[in-house]
Amino acid sequence: MRIADLAAQRVAIWGFGREGKAAITAVRSRLPGLPLSLFCSEAEVAAAQAFDASLVVQGCEPDATALSAFDVVVKSPGISAYKPALLAARDAGVRVTSGTALWFAENPAARVVAITGTKGKSTTTAMLAHLARSLGVRTALAGNIGMPLLELLDQHADLWAIELSSFQTGEAGPLELGVITSLYEEHLDWHGSRERYIEDKLKLADVSAKLLVSAAQPSLLQRTARHPDRFTFGTAGGWHVAGGHIRRGAQAVFDIAQLRAPGEHNALNACAALMALETMGFDTLEAAPSLATFRPLPHRLQPLGEHGGFHWINDSISTTPQATLAALASLSGRAVTVIVGGHDRGLDWKDFVDEMKAHRPHAIVAQGANGPRIAQALREAGVAVEEADKLDAAVKRARELTPAGGSILLSPGAPSFDQFHDYADRGRHFADMAGFDGRDIAGIDGLGIH
Repeated sequence: MRIADLAAQRVAIWGFGREGKAAITAVRSRLPGLPLSLFCSEAEVAAAQAFDASLVVQGCEPDATALSAFDVVVKSPGISAYKPALLAARDAGVRVTSGTALWFAENPAARVVAITGTKGKSTTTAMLAHLARSLGVRTALAGNIGMPLLELLDQHADLWAIELSSFQTGEAGPLELGVITSLYEEHLDWHGSRERYIEDKLKLADVSAKLLVSAAQPSLLQRTARHPDRFTFGTAGGWHVAGGHIRRGAQAVFDIAQLRAPGEHNALNACAALMALETMGFDTLEAAPSLATFRPLPHRLQPLGEHGGFHWINDSISTTPQATLAALASLSGRAVTVIVGGHDRGLDWKDFVDEMKAHRPHAIVAQGANGPRIAQALREAGVAVEEADKLDAAVKRARELTPAGGSILLSPGAPSFDQFHDYADRGRHFADMAGFDGRDIAGIDGLGIH
């Protein structure tokens, strides 16, 4: 469905975040006289009316009856596609689309690399854009990483590096290359089950002419084995990490000590970006040295500095136990107190608990809504753990537990919604509590087209 197809239709926008605003603006640019309705929270009504006075704004979550009054609903990614009201409206003949779907319909000829994964997708997408730009390629960096695609509706790029969340992978149109960096369970509240989450992620493979996946996950390899044009990264014959270097086969290409984004997992993200660039036909050996100037994304193993005798590391983006394990692995050999816990999405912490039995950091502080559940699982496995109600108390306890010169790591392995607006809000709050100015944490470099 293209934007022009909305003409003479009864259209509702559901969601007034940045995606919703981008959808309203895009529809207005093409169909200025089309009546639009908006469903948003009650707290957003005044802002929505100020944003576009012609909107018919309803400050509530619509039920099936309310949605069925429209021909088309343009929903934001955070609105689960499996909400009963939405499913009932679909059954009644309402067409449901999104900003992502509209952009792909408007840009069928764009050269797109769409990147998804439980972890690593943002860094890999940003690295890909950085590498391509080092070659002089006019590249767009957009999508779930922080800039809705519709904000770039009528702009041209020679290459589109697009991050897609599991909420968006089913909305993408045909594209040249899809990349899946990793696949664990997450967002079970949106998808409803682990299997549906995986199925939704893998929808990207269905629309990708070429597919690139991590060789480190046998289940991912098995599930994508039938793709007619599949590539891998992380194997000895291609782009991989070995002997302190990013390598292309036997050739040592880049010393990972020069990579400002710490951890072997980030070196593997670089391998994914390099392989994606190579698959698209660009000179990766020429581009690879520019990895040295890639600036790590905020809230992803972000070293805040030293304060009060401790080294502080902000990994607030960590929303799965596997991400926390990767963060701890990158700090191996250091005295680390890790703060875990947050909004409870029902994820399984067994792998984390098993790893803590074998390789426990200096101390663990569990906090937030799922903190008690994590702490109980650790104690039942014989692993010592401290508990705190909220993040403020957890930071205070971490100061008490950590030896001078040690590191305090926020890597929650859980979303932030029990206490904060989002992971960035949580990371800035952590920085403030550590003695830094959270306002100094910059956004993501290079969004848009450059």
